[in-house]
Amino acid sequence: MAKKALITGITGQDGSYLAELLLSKGYEVHGIIRRASTFNTGRLDAIYDDPHSGKSRLFLHYGDLSDASALARLLGRIGPEEIYNLAAQSHVRVSFDSPEYTSDITGTGTVRLLEAIRESGIRPRFYQASSSEMYGMVREVPQTEKTPFYPRSPYGCAKVFSYWITVNYRESYNMHCSNGILFNHESPRRGETFVTRKITRAVAHIKAGLQQKLYLGNLDAKRDWGYAKEYVEAMWLMLQQDKPDDYVIATNETHSVREFLEVAFGHVGLDWRDYVEIDPRYYRPAEVDLLIGDYSKAKRQLGWEPRTKFVDLVKLMVDADIELLRRHRQGQIRVSS
Repeated sequence: MAKKALITGITGQDGSYLAELLLSKGYEVHGIIRRASTFNTGRLDAIYDDPHSGKSRLFLHYGDLSDASALARLLGRIGPEEIYNLAAQSHVRVSFDSPEYTSDITGTGTVRLLEAIRESGIRPRFYQASSSEMYGMVREVPQTEKTPFYPRSPYGCAKVFSYWITVNYRESYNMHCSNGILFNHESPRRGETFVTRKITRAVAHIKAGLQQKLYLGNLDAKRDWGYAKEYVEAMWLMLQQDKPDDYVIATNETHSVREFLEVAFGHVGLDWRDYVEIDPRYYRPAEVDLLIGDYSKAKRQLGWEPRTKFVDLVKLMVDADIELLRRHRQGQIRVSS
């Protein structure tokens, strides 16, 4: 019988890649989606469009991390062997505008899910999506599993709470709960409000003559950027271990937003300085200046390491947005504005 997995946040970047991975491994995959008046499952189209994807083993359920009773009923009905908690209000800048909502979903939502698991009596393996934003004002370089946290946003604070409550349930109730401390990971499925996708989408539109300027905030912020499709493999590997643990997933390289601009615009023969302007509205009240992760523990214990280099990732994303725009202009698909 196929293993059952439940993914919260399945419609997001990571959730869609993880669903593809699990289906390729023969899983029956269940995902929680929020009810909306418009379709919000676009990232799952690749699964439905591929006749070999195993789409018949993909099931979507309406639910929300704010609704504990619904979570408990869903767990009892599905009985998953693995649960991946990827749902969150995940935009750092937005978390300053909506700190209570971010804390409720990104933080307290994890408690609701863990408590629903505990009370249901099932014994699944649990993955918590932790974040490099927990390090914030970094205490050491590079950051490891032992580096103290110093979050600099409501999102980072909520993720720190989720991290420690996951550890607490692991130690208090002998639950198989693991934290993946993922550093920035990007792809053509990244949301368009995140800086990397905002850049690559703008490059495609500027090259096509459809956009004149790109407005950004802090160009000197440095991040450890990897490929999301590879990072979900690490999530799965964590839940295949005999003992739960916490792992940094990163590339051990750091690059600035400015470097991202240079590669992205240079890939289509443009000089980013002719098109980019600074808008103070995009600055955060408290900035995270430098993130770089040491993934040696994941390499040693999981056998995982990143394969896609920074420059290749940027070019991959630019090419994908150019193709997306081409298909849109030919009327093959609809692209949101």
